[in-house]
Amino acid sequence: MVTNDGLRGSDSVASLLRGIDVILILSGADRPLTLAEVARLADTTRATARRLLLTLEKLGYVSSDGPMFWLRPKVMEFGDTYLDVLGLPRIAHPHLALLAERVRDTCSLTVLDDDTVVYVDRVKGSRMMTVNIAVGTRLPAFAMSSGRVLLAGLPTEELRTFLDELQAEPLTGHTLTSRGEIEKKISRARKDGYAITDQELDPALRSIAAPVHGPDGRTVAAVNVATQVTRTSVQELRQEILPELLATARAIEAELAAPRPRPEADRPEVRDPGAAGGSSSDRRRPSSSYPLRAPSR
Repeated sequence: MVTNDGLRGSDSVASLLRGIDVILILSGADRPLTLAEVARLADTTRATARRLLLTLEKLGYVSSDGPMFWLRPKVMEFGDTYLDVLGLPRIAHPHLALLAERVRDTCSLTVLDDDTVVYVDRVKGSRMMTVNIAVGTRLPAFAMSSGRVLLAGLPTEELRTFLDELQAEPLTGHTLTSRGEIEKKISRARKDGYAITDQELDPALRSIAAPVHGPDGRTVAAVNVATQVTRTSVQELRQEILPELLATARAIEAELAAPRPRPEADRPEVRDPGAAGGSSSDRRRPSSSYPLRAPSR
C-alpha cells in the first residue's frame, strides 16, 4: 500500500498527508472500503478516518453509501491538471496520430513516475491489438521499451537508486529480471537513442520507444509503438518503424521548444469517451492492473 509515511516531519502538514493517504488507499483498493478498513490501512483512528472521508466526500472526491467508501471520477482532475500544465498530450497528440496512421500500429506517449511508466496519451492504429491499455495505465518501467528510454534519461544517482530498489518479477517467460541485464539494456538505450522490448511485457507484444527531450535537454517523455509479434519482426521495428518514431519524437521536441501563447480558448476540449465521433485517443478509466489482454468476444 502506497502512503506518505516517509514524509512525516516538522515541515509537513499532518492532516493534508493523511487526506492524501486516504486517496491513495482508496485508489489502490479493488473494491469499496469500510471506515474500519480505511482507518486500519491509514494507521489512524476511526474518528480521524471518518473526518477525512467526510471531508473528501464533501469536496466531491469520495462517494459513500453509508458503510462503504470509494473514489469518484473527480480525483482524475489532479492528473488532468498536471498533464495540462505539462502541455505534453496537447502538443504530442497530432504527432502521435500521424505516426499511427503511417505505421498502422498503436502509438503512445508515456512519462516516468517512480518505478512505473504512466500512459498519458494513446492513439490506436488501424491494425488490431490484443492488449488492453488505457490512458492512466501504470506498468513496470524495467520491462518496457518506453521505461528503458525514460530510465536512461535519469541522472546517475537516481538511476542507481532505482536499480538498488528494483524488485523485478517476471511478467512473461521472456522478461529480463536480473539487475545486470536490465542495467545493460538501459545503457544500450542511452547509447542508441531508442529501446526495443520483445515479449517481455506480454508474450504477443513487441514495442519500440524513443525519448522526448524538453527544451533543457532532459528526458520528459517517451513515444512508443506497440505491435504484434506475429506481424512485425525486431528487424522490421528497426528498419521500418524506428525512422518514423525518431522523426515523431523530434517533431514533438521542436514544438515543445517553440514559444507558444496559451489562451483560455486553446485549452483541450474534454470529450465524452462514449460519445459518437470521439477522439481516436484511448482515454478510458485509468488502470494499473493486469491482465493486459482485452476480453475475448
